[in-house]
Amino acid sequence: MGVMEKIKEIEAEMARTQKNKATNYHLGTLKAKLAKLRNDLLIEQGGGGGGGRKSDFPRLTNSRHFVLLPTTLFNPCTMYKVTVLIKPSEGFDVARLGDARVALIGFPSVGKSTLQGSLTGTESEAAAYEFTTLTCIPGTMHYKGSKVQVLDLPGIIEGAAHGKGRGREVIACARNADAILIVLDAGKEGLNRHREILENELETVGIRLNQRPPDVTFKKKSTGGVRFSSTVPLTKLGPEPEKLATQIMREYRITSADLLAREDITVDQLVDVIVGNRVYKPFTSSSHSILHPNHQICSDITELNAPLQLPLSYFYNKIDTITIEEVDQLARMPHSLVGSVAKGYNVGAPDEDDPLKAMIWKYLGLTRVYTKRKGQHPDLTDPVVLSAIRKGTSVKSLCQNVSTQMLRDFNFALVWGQSAKHSPQRCGINHELQDEDVVQIVTKTNAQQRQSKNYQAIVQGVSDKYHKKKFDAKKKKQSKLRG
Repeated sequence: MGVMEKIKEIEAEMARTQKNKATNYHLGTLKAKLAKLRNDLLIEQGGGGGGGRKSDFPRLTNSRHFVLLPTTLFNPCTMYKVTVLIKPSEGFDVARLGDARVALIGFPSVGKSTLQGSLTGTESEAAAYEFTTLTCIPGTMHYKGSKVQVLDLPGIIEGAAHGKGRGREVIACARNADAILIVLDAGKEGLNRHREILENELETVGIRLNQRPPDVTFKKKSTGGVRFSSTVPLTKLGPEPEKLATQIMREYRITSADLLAREDITVDQLVDVIVGNRVYKPFTSSSHSILHPNHQICSDITELNAPLQLPLSYFYNKIDTITIEEVDQLARMPHSLVGSVAKGYNVGAPDEDDPLKAMIWKYLGLTRVYTKRKGQHPDLTDPVVLSAIRKGTSVKSLCQNVSTQMLRDFNFALVWGQSAKHSPQRCGINHELQDEDVVQIVTKTNAQQRQSKNYQAIVQGVSDKYHKKKFDAKKKKQSKLRG
């Protein structure tokens, strides 16, 4: 029996099993087996290189060879069948640039390329047929002094997590993004369940949308057995949580480990902690959609009376093709924003301020910080943009972005702005900054640096660097004279 047959058999058994306290242990064991089989399937399919299925993408040493896409592209409107040739070494991932990265994911022909053009001004091919975009096209969105990299990924189909249509390459590229924006066609959502299908595909490869990592500490050991403890009552793991956790660890051949749960976790969260390769996409506290108070679509951000405080995981495009009742129903979906790129509803030009850019900004958790030298005015033209998803928004993150030497010689910081209780406030290195704060970093004096424990090592490192630079310059000068 193959891996796919085992997965279907376990899914069928889970569908037949009733969910109650008596069957919680059995369901937890099945979920652990299912997660392990899916992980083994992804490893097996990715072993041939090139991101595609092993049978569809043979490993070729010569990059001049071409192979066919695993899925033939077919347009039912024109009844034409198109076959595309792609190099096996050609990937979808691009170099990371800017302060954050957003990946656009959706089915073919939902308007991702047009949306990226409205956000970044990047010109990419857009047509009325499906699979117009065949590789990753990057663009840069400039908003509030920040640079956000927006990736236009090829459309995926159902079964992409298992390699159909090179979907695994697309999803693997999305895993490295700071946020995922799922673009949906509002005219097709009512019948095709595109939102549910895309959620299942992302969940299959270990991407947890709008979830935070559970507050659980898990550490493997060589000996000592399994030690399970919790600081809160565990009501979602059945009457015997320790027995269930031990059985799940046995599925992954873990016999000795320490596990401490500080919140009431579910079986799925417990499996994710033990597997350890899940990617969580953060979210904010609210879960409503953006609509005008009169339930009309906003084409300008100034029409919104309330501040934009919500995450943006889904964007329903082409709302001009459906009725206002259907628009209202989609707009009430959690973590959703409705609009139309063609009509300019909630989406403007690259240099305009609109609700979509504002939502992406808040969803990424970006913070602008202005630096100030002693005795001078702050530089308000070039802010340092910090990301809560990447390095955080503390004073320590600011020093890391500016200079590692500044972090090494840090003494204290003077902060003006919303995060300060009074202006200026003397803060430590762990102080959390807010948007548009002004910060002046004060370094240690020479006397304070001499008192540090690693002062001799720092002095020796600086001296070695200076002499090495001097030696290289002398060697370069001698080579010129000889030549």
